[in-house]
Amino acid sequence: MSSIEIWDGIIIGAVGGAAAGIALSLFELLKSWIAEEADKRKAYRWLVANTTPKPGGQYRSTKEIASWNNLTVERTRYICSVHPQILMNAGTSEDMDDLWSVHDRGDKSVYEKRGLRSL
Repeated sequence: MSSIEIWDGIIIGAVGGAAAGIALSLFELLKSWIAEEADKRKAYRWLVANTTPKPGGQYRSTKEIASWNNLTVERTRYICSVHPQILMNAGTSEDMDDLWSVHDRGDKSVYEKRGLRSL
């Protein structure tokens, strides 16, 4: 066996290993993205079905969303925080923390109503 054949084998092995590593990384990234999108869709659909725009029915707690959707509380908090259509309650008391809704609060600022929000 010549030294050229040995170096060819080393190069082929290194390139093949690198390609397999990149492929596995991309697969894991795709898998986590699909799982996140599925969880976001699940939480959003549940909130649409279980909240109303009327006072008292607008918000649901993180624990309630997690329980009904078979998610952990931490995962639910993350999913609700990154979903663009799920809104967090802006209340200040401790019992109002971690409440989520899909209905707009309606208390927009004067500048947002005029379209001057993005200065």
